[in-house]
Amino acid sequence: MNRDSSPSQTEIEYRQVIAHCKALFDKKNKDYGTSWRILRLPSLTDQIFIKAQRIRSIQDKGLQKIEDGIEGEFIGIINYCIIALIQKSLENSDQMEFSPAEIGKHYDQQVEITLELLRNKNHDYGEAWRDMRISSMTDLILMKIFRTKQIENNQGVTLVSEGVEANYQDMLNYAVFCLIQLKQGQIQMAQQQ
Repeated sequence: MNRDSSPSQTEIEYRQVIAHCKALFDKKNKDYGTSWRILRLPSLTDQIFIKAQRIRSIQDKGLQKIEDGIEGEFIGIINYCIIALIQKSLENSDQMEFSPAEIGKHYDQQVEITLELLRNKNHDYGEAWRDMRISSMTDLILMKIFRTKQIENNQGVTLVSEGVEANYQDMLNYAVFCLIQLKQGQIQMAQQQ
């Protein structure tokens, strides 16, 4: 995409999802500060796993016993992926506390890097994700989690594979795609009524 041209529909939808996720991130930051800075990357990977596993369980069972829907879990995946990317970018820093403005800049920076990856992949793949099932994207998120765990178990060493950052970025993008599709499904249902 030419940077001088207007944003694509996907980018508009992507930024709407991210704005919603960041608003929740900012509220939690006011409540808890940057206490998540204590978490190591494997702990963040496990948090993402918990959320993705719950989504898959609900999809498989067709029902849930806890009120929170899968939308909230996808939002959690997005925010934990961004936190993991921030942590990776700050791995040589011992700073624990950040002002809301500072951490907001880090959040936005990781979103922009990941959005650029999305633009490149959408160019090559022709937005194939729009024809994918949410359940398939959930499986892909889980696969990326297991890949990330394996890389972590290997102390970050890979022979031919991308590192953990690429996996977090892919999980983030798949979770955004799922939220876009869920919203579109809700709009279509409302129009049919």
